Amino acid sequence: MAYRPKIGLTMRLELETRRFYLGRDYSEALEASGALPVHIPLITSRVYIEHLLSGLDGLLLPGSDTDVDPSYYAEDPHPKLGRVVPEKDETELLVLETADRLGLPILAICYGMQALNVSRGGTLIQDIGAQLENSIKHEQGMPLSRNSHRIDISAGSHLYSLISSEEARKDTKVNSHHHQAIGKVGKNLAVTARARDGVVEAIEDTRDGRHIIGVQWHPELSWTSDELSSAIFDNFVSVCAKARRSVAETGVV
Repeated sequence: MAYRPKIGLTMRLELETRRFYLGRDYSEALEASGALPVHIPLITSRVYIEHLLSGLDGLLLPGSDTDVDPSYYAEDPHPKLGRVVPEKDETELLVLETADRLGLPILAICYGMQALNVSRGGTLIQDIGAQLENSIKHEQGMPLSRNSHRIDISAGSHLYSLISSEEARKDTKVNSHHHQAIGKVGKNLAVTARARDGVVEAIEDTRDGRHIIGVQWHPELSWTSDELSSAIFDNFVSVCAKARRSVAETGVV
């Protein structure tokens, strides 16, 4: 049996009931691609995070129904800032710091991509509709898996390589469920896709040998019907499995 990499997913916190939770789509997409999903509760302990991540092969940062606290990028809250959950932000940033030190592959989705950017010193547009002129609709509503707008992907990027044909690259559409977006891009990150209104739709790490990708849409909602979304998960799981084999062979983390 082929090795099934262990991939961690940070959870959410429902403040009213004090329950950790996460939608099933992320874990199902990872498992279907050959991974073993491992849920990471929002326990804001560095020791806990370091011990947990040391046994993982990769990290998926999922979307969230919350916003990153703008104090992390030295801004006051905009009137249309959404709910902020301190435990979510703190755990996410601890996980990112630890995963980066361990050299783990990372796939960051929606809120996860925004947290990744903030962790590198970047900023966010706190509300697209209020702060970006001539923006398209980025909160599409139901059905969630429908690909609602086009994106332009940078040639030569890792994301670009996951699309099988030139025709598909010219007409790539994604779903859209967010009211915030990346502002200033963080350290060692490059924009590799944008919506037609300029909103950043994907970022990638610029350092050699690092597999860290962020996407603003939700491939976990469309992996069963969309070629790019499926390829993102298959490729990520493959990279995580390869990274573990490399560690096993060399003993170097």
